[in-house]
Amino acid sequence: MDFPVREATVAELQLAFKKNRLTSRQLVEFYLGEISRLNSVLRGVIEVNPDALHLADKADQERKVKAPRSLLGLHGIPILVKDNIATKDKMNTTAGSFALLGSIVPRNAFVVTKLIEAGAIILGKASLSEWANARHVPNGWCARSGQGRNPYVLSADPSGSSSGSAISVAANMVAVSLGTETDGSILCPSSSNSVVGIKPTVGLTSRNGVVPITHRQDTIGPICRTVADAVYVLDAIVGFDHNDEATREASRYIPLGGYIQFLKPSGLKGKRLGIVRDPFFTDIKEPEIIRAFEHHFQTLRQRGAVIVDNLKILGIDAIMNPFVSGEGKAMDADLKLDLNKYLEGLVVSPVRTLADVIEFNKFEKLEMTEKYGQQGLLDAQETDGINAEVKEVLLNLENLSRDGLEKLMKEQKLDAVVTPGADFSPVLAIGGYPGINVPAGYDSNDVPFGICFGGLKGTEPMLIEIAYGFEQATKIRKPPPPFKP
Repeated sequence: MDFPVREATVAELQLAFKKNRLTSRQLVEFYLGEISRLNSVLRGVIEVNPDALHLADKADQERKVKAPRSLLGLHGIPILVKDNIATKDKMNTTAGSFALLGSIVPRNAFVVTKLIEAGAIILGKASLSEWANARHVPNGWCARSGQGRNPYVLSADPSGSSSGSAISVAANMVAVSLGTETDGSILCPSSSNSVVGIKPTVGLTSRNGVVPITHRQDTIGPICRTVADAVYVLDAIVGFDHNDEATREASRYIPLGGYIQFLKPSGLKGKRLGIVRDPFFTDIKEPEIIRAFEHHFQTLRQRGAVIVDNLKILGIDAIMNPFVSGEGKAMDADLKLDLNKYLEGLVVSPVRTLADVIEFNKFEKLEMTEKYGQQGLLDAQETDGINAEVKEVLLNLENLSRDGLEKLMKEQKLDAVVTPGADFSPVLAIGGYPGINVPAGYDSNDVPFGICFGGLKGTEPMLIEIAYGFEQATKIRKPPPPFKP
């Protein structure tokens, strides 16, 4: 193999395939080698697909005979999917928990089917904060794989819950990956691991076959090293699914011709970007991070964006506190109902209800499991459906979104709101809004941080233009430093 795979983009890999400088088998072998070399420390991957090399050989053969499928953008490209996304193959789907080990899913998750149709090779399952952090464990920890670690600074927070998806892409253990987000689970690890994460509008990607937390906020999106790679994956996974009613309305947002057309280097020109400093800047302790963002704002201006500074979101203090907004209470009620429904639908499973999961965990004699407990699951089990109190909470969340971000963006005629890191995620979460994280720098300890561009439902085309324009103007991301496993 004479092609340098490390840090290669999807477009570069496809060109290497076309010029016979690389085969899918060689690519898969490279990533399996890197997983073998690095994963014992980073813990970004729970398991690899035993059929990955067979699938790579199949892709190479399709390319050789010029099969129509070989022309697709993700053809022959390996991808890791978070372990709460169902795959009907020889791998498990467990949300990181031993409680679901050996369970059998009825079918591939809709997004996995879409990836396979786009020619992608499912390389394996990425680790996560167990039960997508519904269990309230440390970021990046799950029973099956242990503690995920940040490849830039091993002692730093890898963030969660899609920690493994971000770790693995950042460390070049895979080309691209899929994560899920309920509140921050794509944007946060993307920021912490210096990668790009797209949190789509809720319903733009089907949740069918994904271990749920809440149907009101759950969404599936790409985590990749570049905006372009993330957009290739997004294009592959969006679409209407009759098994997820939310996709019916959201599919009307999908632009004719897909999202790739919005990868414009001049994407910042003429965009109105709002900056909400309180509380997103007031909480930053390092002066150099503040200086970095002031420099980024200047770059945005130089590239033709109009910056509207010092804006305020009405009710922001309530939105940022899940106990005040009620987000936590609503999430608990949904988790019990939605998870029970998912578990009931499994072909084979050691557990069929949230109560079963809690009981399983009581008898699981792992030191880390006993240490961290399962308070999040216990809180959800204590709920009794969507009662009057929960309905009042849901109404409050709707009002906070309408009077908060929606009103601000409409009054100020904004195309996006820009914030440091991923602390903006609760604002996007409760309204089902999209956001994109792009690498924005490294602090005094070399820990990465990102910049978040958020907008209203269906504004992915606008956000992609802005995020790509920023990325191309700055090109900040660098690979993690080498370390000895």
